[in-house]
Amino acid sequence: MTEAYFTNPLIFLVKTLFGLYIALVVIRFLLQWARVDFYNPISQFVVRLTSPALRPLRRVIPGYRGMDTASLVLAWLLKAAELAILSLLLGLDRNPLAALAWAVPALVGLLISLFLFAVLIRVILSWVNPDPYNPAVELLRRFTDPIMEPAQRLIPPISGIDLSPMVVMIGLVLLEMLLLPPLQFLTGSPF
Repeated sequence: MTEAYFTNPLIFLVKTLFGLYIALVVIRFLLQWARVDFYNPISQFVVRLTSPALRPLRRVIPGYRGMDTASLVLAWLLKAAELAILSLLLGLDRNPLAALAWAVPALVGLLISLFLFAVLIRVILSWVNPDPYNPAVELLRRFTDPIMEPAQRLIPPISGIDLSPMVVMIGLVLLEMLLLPPLQFLTGSPF
């Protein structure tokens, strides 16, 4: 009883602190992938928080076709560290180095979740018609356009209602359902 009393808050802290920073690092990669304006105040916030950890990795890990592969490697290493710490706290009898493999499906799930929430927020914002020049609105639009535009070309608005976000969200959930279980099985992930 007393062991779980201290372990549960510690697990919560590890998940929260690692999760927030890993999400920022992945968002930084995705902002570059989506060609979002890095002078946007929100982009600058993400860049400033992630640059100290990325600078040393960039010296060793080159970019690939204009993409910041160092940010993906950093997210993978941080996720592996988080999962190794969690497996130790939970008393799992596994090799902590296996967390390097466990991190792969966890990051794939994070990527899908980030896009899913971004599309959902974009839909909700479309109902209130915010200022299109707002930095957050512009960032969200540029961030989701790479996955929204193909669906918008495929499904034109019906009576002024855009159904493409629903199709994209259904596709993302299906992708998660079809992709994550095999990846978790292949890596032996307990998470």
